[in-house]
Formats: sequence, C-alpha cells, structure tokens
Amino acid sequence: HVLLLLAVLTVILSPPVSAGITAGQELPRVHILATGGTIAGTSDSPTDLVHYRPGELGVDALIRVVPEMHRYARVSGEQVCSINSDDITPAIWLNLTERINAALSDPGTDGVVVTHGTDTLEETAYFLSLVIPSEKPVIVTGSTRPSTALSADGPLNLVSAVQLAGSIEARGKGVLIALNGEINGARDTTKT
Repeated sequence: HVLLLLAVLTVILSPPVSAGITAGQELPRVHILATGGTIAGTSDSPTDLVHYRPGELGVDALIRVVPEMHRYARVSGEQVCSINSDDITPAIWLNLTERINAALSDPGTDGVVVTHGTDTLEETAYFLSLVIPSEKPVIVTGSTRPSTALSADGPLNLVSAVQLAGSIEARGKGVLIALNGEINGARDTTKT
C-alpha cells in the first residue's frame, strides 16, 4: 500500500506534464457520477457546517464551480441521484454500478469519479470494489464540509479524484477513495 500511495501522490502533486501528458497529447477523459452528499450540499450561511442541505448542487454545477479539474482531464458528468448518503439503498448501488460499467465500457473513458456523502462512502466504495470488473480507475470522493462553507474541502477532493482517475498509475488498483490528500483502497477503509 505504501508504494501505491507514493506513486499516486507523485502523480497528484505533479503538474499535468509530469503526469504522463506530453505536449500535444490529449488529456485523459474522466466521467463524474454524482450521488449528492455534503460535497454537493449548500447552506444559506458560509459558516453553517451543520444545518446544510446535502445533495443540492447537481453534477453540472460541481463541474462549473471547480474549473481546475479541466487542467488535468476532459471531464463529463452524470447525476445518478441527489441524496444524503444515509439514504443510499441497494437499488441505488445497482444503478450506480450499471452507470459506472457503462462509462468504463466506453473506450474513450479513462476513469470514473463518484461523488458521495461520507456517512456511507466506505460502504458504497467497498460494494463497488466487489462488483466493478474494469482495470480502469474508479475513484470515490466526498467532503466533510458543504460546498458553500468558507472552508469547503470538496473542490480540492474533487480535483484530486479527477487527477487520480486519469492517471495511468491508478489502473488495476481497484476502487480507490481520495479524500483530504489521502488515497486508500476501498476494501481497507473505514470512517472514524
């Protein structure tokens, strides 16, 4: 796990040219599947970290408000659901799995990012690690503070997840979780 972490951190912390992109080469293509959660949460006050509305921003808004992603990948998005992650169900997991497999079956797609609430992020990531057969990267990310907070962590988590999903070094590693500057395997992660 340490070597994987070092290799992936090298990619994430390097500028795009160091991440295997040479002059004239196209950026990787990453598809974002949004499920809601705090990363898409909003509040009427930028200091409100408790009474926000999870899942209020759609994937198009997330892509629009985090333009830095476009430095590292050609990004597209799809809204799977807009829920608090406490409301995740097996039916949503199956639909998410279907959407991930459809995106990964496209030869032009290099990786997938799933945005998710953190209350059940590790359960969803573990489930996906059992049912996604692709070697292409699948990265699950979220945030602990809503998008409207003064100290929102979602934008950086999303940029990191997109970088990781587009990196060659993340291929064949299974479903990964990218949060707060850390990368973990879905099968080995719990929320504390």
